[in-house]
Amino acid sequence: MNEVVPGREVLATIAAEWPIEPIEPAYFGEVAERWRYVDGAGEIGVITSVTQPFCGSCTRARLSAAGELFTCLFASTGRDLRSLIRNGATDDEISDVIASVWRARDDRYSELRAALPPARKVEMSHIGG
Repeated sequence: MNEVVPGREVLATIAAEWPIEPIEPAYFGEVAERWRYVDGAGEIGVITSVTQPFCGSCTRARLSAAGELFTCLFASTGRDLRSLIRNGATDDEISDVIASVWRARDDRYSELRAALPPARKVEMSHIGG
């Protein structure tokens, strides 16, 4: 945490030079807080997963090129879907597995990271982070 620049500080630094105003989220689960420049020159997004975790509203899952389903960007393991597909699982069976994985997920790494030992996580480039 000593090396983290909180989102509010980032926004204050930007706003001191270029005034900004908040924009409503475009959809539930949007991870970036969006802001637009008051002069209409564009917008920015700030993701504050360390200082303001959003695990409770996360709607994202990732499928790696190796066919593993990950329910958290900081996950260390995923659920193998490739084997299901290669062994002839039906669309309904695959859908049921994905739904059961999503319902059972309890990953809240960003919320709990201060209380957890350092995690071995899969690199973002592997899961499309």
